Amino acid sequence: MKSKKGVSGPFEKKLKELNYTIESKIGDNLDDNELTIKQLFANCSDLVVRRLHVFGSIPGMAVYLEVLVDNQLWDVGFLEPLMLHEPVSIDSPLKLYEQLKYKLASIVQPRIAMNMNEIVQRIVRGEVVLFVESFTEAFSFGLKDKLHRQLEEPASEAVIRGPRYGFIEKLDINLALIRHRIRTPLLKTEKLYVGGLSQTDVAIVYIERIAPQSIVEEVKKRLSSIDMDSVLESGYIEELISDHPNSPFPVMQSTQRPDLVSGSLVEGKVVLLVDGSPMVLILPITFWFGFQTAEDYYMNFIFATMLRWLRYLFAFFALALPSLYIAVTTFHQEMIPTSLALSLAAAREVVPFPAIVEALIMETTFEALREAGVRLPRPVGQTISIVGALVIGQAAVQAGIISAPQIIIVSITGIASFLIPNPGMSQAISLIRFPLMLFAATFGLYGVVVALIAVLIHLVNLESFGVPYMTPIAPFSFSGLTDSLFRAPWRMLLKRQHHTKQRLE
Repeated sequence: MKSKKGVSGPFEKKLKELNYTIESKIGDNLDDNELTIKQLFANCSDLVVRRLHVFGSIPGMAVYLEVLVDNQLWDVGFLEPLMLHEPVSIDSPLKLYEQLKYKLASIVQPRIAMNMNEIVQRIVRGEVVLFVESFTEAFSFGLKDKLHRQLEEPASEAVIRGPRYGFIEKLDINLALIRHRIRTPLLKTEKLYVGGLSQTDVAIVYIERIAPQSIVEEVKKRLSSIDMDSVLESGYIEELISDHPNSPFPVMQSTQRPDLVSGSLVEGKVVLLVDGSPMVLILPITFWFGFQTAEDYYMNFIFATMLRWLRYLFAFFALALPSLYIAVTTFHQEMIPTSLALSLAAAREVVPFPAIVEALIMETTFEALREAGVRLPRPVGQTISIVGALVIGQAAVQAGIISAPQIIIVSITGIASFLIPNPGMSQAISLIRFPLMLFAATFGLYGVVVALIAVLIHLVNLESFGVPYMTPIAPFSFSGLTDSLFRAPWRMLLKRQHHTKQRLE
């Protein structure tokens, strides 16, 4: 990663091949500059080099990549006022800069480029660069094509009550969605470029004097340490700057919802936006944050608290229900009521496999169906998943391969995993479920308890940018319980906002 002022590997190497250093100056001859640009962008069919006369009298040359530039803005906002204006006398770059600022539209304001590296960076970002004869400075204009898709409700984060639009792949629009909700100059947006080849725009967003400055600086430091050719999605950054990249549990929350991001910023969190990705990263987070939704704050606090506990309960089912079933039916039959034990024995009588093999077959099949449902086209994916589960499950029971109780256990487990709002948390629980089943099949309930204790020890030792992952339980904080295990009434949550306001004053 390089900052705005820098140039990363491939560009630097190419410039060195042409005997240009990082700080190489712009020549005062248009022919030399054209030759340099054409060498740098050799075999780039979308490069446009156009000679023109600035204000009808000054020889100049415009360079840009036509696939990145808005053609209408180029014609109406840039070329027309530049070419049709009456001739003026200009003898210095500063005077020309002032004239360009005055004559061109406000959305086409110029910026001065002092060397070839800046010019290359601006061209590949969709700007038009204007060289002028006898001047050793060039001017760039932001004429980037604003093509983007419409705002839509995020398919993976649908709500009954709340706003219906989500982030898209354009960074500027995503920043605007946040600005529309938090209207204060304390909302800071700092941009960096990440990726040697992709030079992807990454924005660090936070509210000054609410977000801890130490976390902001740590985020910048970790982003600066990234050394890779391309960053095409926020998932790249999530793994590279994570405190615990080898842990299955997410230490950052990814979301497409502007209201969740805005609420997190007000709470003092830091947000990362990546150009080209609709998924925004929130950090730091705790374990409990993975079970919260923005909709919790739009409904009655009693119902919201009930839903949170429902998610916690079913998260435990998603994690441990198959292993508990395996342990009880394999080692601890005396714990089952007699009538239920007889029913289970009758159902499993014709099944040739032990419970662990049944569970592994069904869990693996379920995960495969879920993955297939995601990859298939949306109109048929959901149908294939449901029909596949019904047909395969019924056929497996009738063939005597799988018992009916195992189908029920796997179905409850699957439904439970969909109740977890954070996809990363759901994936972590699904992953840990498999070793837990192996412990249950080997050691019974003792193995399940030991495995759960190991998971708890792992969770207690996790941190998200210096924040203990299990806070407010470990370390314990009573005030933190009001918005973790419970969703307290707004009159209690407002006290925390009052403390925040005091910090700002």
